[in-house]
Order: sequence, then structure tokens, then C-alpha cells
Amino acid sequence: MEIVDLRHFGSADLRPLLEKEARQWVEALAWDYRASAEMILRYVDAKILPGYAAVSKGRVCGYSFFVYEGSKGVIGDLYVENGWRDGGHQARALEEQLLTHVIETLQHSPGIHRVEAQLLMHPADAVARPFLEEGFRRHRRLFMVWPLNGGREPFTVPAMPPEIQVRRWGEADFGAAATVITVAYRNHVDSEINDQYRTVSGSQRFLNNIIRFPGCGAFDNDSSLVAIHRPSKTMVALILCSRVKDDVGHVTQVCVVPEQRGRGLGEGLLLATAEELRRRRFTSLSLTVTEANTRAVELYKKLGFHVARVFDAFVWEG
Repeated sequence: MEIVDLRHFGSADLRPLLEKEARQWVEALAWDYRASAEMILRYVDAKILPGYAAVSKGRVCGYSFFVYEGSKGVIGDLYVENGWRDGGHQARALEEQLLTHVIETLQHSPGIHRVEAQLLMHPADAVARPFLEEGFRRHRRLFMVWPLNGGREPFTVPAMPPEIQVRRWGEADFGAAATVITVAYRNHVDSEINDQYRTVSGSQRFLNNIIRFPGCGAFDNDSSLVAIHRPSKTMVALILCSRVKDDVGHVTQVCVVPEQRGRGLGEGLLLATAEELRRRRFTSLSLTVTEANTRAVELYKKLGFHVARVFDAFVWEG
């Protein structure tokens, strides 16, 4: 087995592997990964995607890539044929070998002071060792699913406080939404996992990524809502949703500014989004949440979400 720079390959070398990975995303998470796979292949052909490939007898059988964002590196994916799913020691060792190369490269890249990774397809602990050995902090995260089908009656969406107006997301909402996200996540565990939440400019990059790129599915404008405080005309809460499969929605962001918490805004927005998706015959809605965010986890369980997978988020600061 040989570990080779990913930029030595083209889409024809990687396509069979990504097609297998896409099938596993659908099976495990009801998530259509094909748009993300095509984007990865375009970057591979352009020779601009840093990472490593595992090659056996001239055939690529595993890969991992990362991206640079200023002084931060983000590990985007890790996939090995017959990896953790089959529990094979050889495949697990290959996953760890690829990760070790990626982590070492990022930690020794000039100007890189932070590395983040969330490998949703890998259950908690599956690939933790290379991260923990290199001093990464670990946060448990939950992938939760809410079934919306089964002939269910319309959801009862509670009335918002009279001074709160709820409307659909609009292109002009980017700036205000970035401010809401930054304020909502100040001193929050999720800003430790994703440092984009710490600044308005970082939150704008986050919004751009989830709305204009397919990594988290296709943005669904009709089920994405904002809450406006009428007297001040300011945004105080939002929910953003993407379509990750023809009939599956995924909440990419839901947050409420601190002074408006405890008034049912988050629950109301979630129910309104779920009702819009149910009306359009979506079968389920998913989201991810940090396990330590117990208040949010309790709300999601109360609404009908269940934990479908536990995975790890890793952060290193040097």
C-alpha cells in the first residue's frame, strides 16, 4: 500500500471510490452525496485539492482531503473502501495512516494555527486515535432524525409573540443573519468547534458555504425562516434548511439571540419548517447538535427527533 499526494490523480482515478462512498451516505444517513462528490472531482481535476490517496496495485482505494481557510485547516473527508463499516483491521489502519499524513501536513503548514475536523460518516471513536495522539480536543456530536411521514396530521405551529414576525429567508438577510449567528454563539460550545461563529465575517463565510455550495445539500428557501422583532426591525432568530435527498431535509442552522430565548422562538421555527416539509411530502428532517448542548438536545427529543448516530468533532490549536 502506498500513500500518494492526491494532486497526482484525476477524476477518473477517484470516481469509482466516490460512487461507493455516495451509496454509503444514502444507506447510513439518507443523504445524497453525489453533488458533493462531483464538486470534489472537479477540484481533483483542477489539481487544487490538497490531500492524500491510498493506492494498491495502481488503484485508489482510499483518500482524505483538507482545505485551508486563512490560518485554519479543515479536514473535509476521509474514506477507505471497506473501512469502519466492515471492522477490518487493515482498513482501519489505512484510515489512521491517511489521517496521520493529513494531520501532520496541516500542523506543519506555515501559518496554520488551528485544525478542525467533523467526519460525520465515522461513528464516535472510530478514527479518534490519530487526533487524540496529536493533542486535539474532542466534542461528541449527535446526528438526529425526525420522521415526518406516516400519514401524520399537520404539525401545530405555536403562535409567536405578537411583536415577532416570521417570514421566509431572503437574499438581503445575509448581513443580519451573520450578526444573529455571532451573537447567539458567543461563549457557546459550538464556537469552540467552529471558529467561524466567533466573528461576523466568519459567520458570513459559513452562510455562504451552506447556501451557495452543495456540501450540506441544496439550500431550501421555502423551509428557511427568519424571525424579526417588529419594534426594532431587527432579526432575532433564524432557521436554515437544505434538501439532502429528494424527500429529506437537513437543518443547517437554527439559533436565537440570548435576550429572546425561553419564548418559544426556536421551537416555533422548527415546527414551522417541519410543517412546510411535511406539506411537500418530505419523509424526514435531520440535524446535528453538540451533545453538551443539553438544552437543545432536550428540545429536539421533545419534538420527535431521535439520535441516529454519535460522531466526533476534533479541534487543535497550536
